[in-house]
Amino acid sequence: MSHARPTRPISNTTTALALAGLLALTGCSGTGAIDDNRAPSTSVTGTIAVITHGTPGDNFWDVVKSGAEQAAADLDMRVTYQGDGDPVKQSQLIDAAVAGDPAGLIVSMANPDGVRAAVESAVAAGIPVVTINAGLEQSAEFGALTHVGQSEFLAGQAAGERLAEAGANNVICVIHEAGNVSLEERCAGAADKLDTVTNLQVDIANLADAQNTIRSSLLADPSIDGVLSLNPGVAVSAAQANTEAGGTALVATFDVSADVTSLITDGSILFALDQQPYSQGYLPVVFLTLKLRNGDTVGGGQPVYSGPGFVTTENAGQVAEFAERGTR
Repeated sequence: MSHARPTRPISNTTTALALAGLLALTGCSGTGAIDDNRAPSTSVTGTIAVITHGTPGDNFWDVVKSGAEQAAADLDMRVTYQGDGDPVKQSQLIDAAVAGDPAGLIVSMANPDGVRAAVESAVAAGIPVVTINAGLEQSAEFGALTHVGQSEFLAGQAAGERLAEAGANNVICVIHEAGNVSLEERCAGAADKLDTVTNLQVDIANLADAQNTIRSSLLADPSIDGVLSLNPGVAVSAAQANTEAGGTALVATFDVSADVTSLITDGSILFALDQQPYSQGYLPVVFLTLKLRNGDTVGGGQPVYSGPGFVTTENAGQVAEFAERGTR
């Protein structure tokens, strides 16, 4: 199957320039006084609504939320956060937020078609939108300023390459949210680099059952030599299931938590791909604040990549320090 060429990301230099531009809004001259002729006013504030497909209590989305809230505190903005994995309910949350006329809107799009009308309505109402995490390919089409996240297909390829290098050939890819196109892209990317990849559906809301399902798959087919999880909670269940099934498969995952870094350190998980959810919450608030206060549009129609990066035994200890405080 052919795949469209991945969209070229904005470089770290561009992101740094955006942050530098925001700091310049303080308008400090060499004497420490505010030069009103050189810098726009930082007194312009407002509320940015964050509407994701995350479920309450999900560690990943808690980190995204923390990033957004910290950016708002740093910039004297306000942030509201809501999430629902049902695209119909998520659309209703978006519509309700738009009715409140926010200064900006941040949306994740696990089911792009399901939230398209709501996102396009926000754009039509003149509300600047930044998409995050999921929906990179549809972001510009729907009218968003930019997207903060990662190319899920490229990330899946990276995971597949690393598993193949470690000796895996027959891998199950564990999808924990039905209908989430980003998760399907991850598995498709992995399949592009491995001999055999079989998608296995579990429910993120029932990790005990997920563990049983993974264990049963490993016991039923001894030729399975790899498990690719797409969620840190599922990763813990996958590592436990692998141990219960004899511990012969390689386990890898997407996304990081304190538990995942610990399991990487002790060798139960080979690696994690980190898309840096804190950045996915923090950066869009920065970008929308720049838009509000200075008319800046960051991204130029292209996404800003927050990942992926590998967490292995070499750097797991350092990442663990940040994971324990809730920022990774």
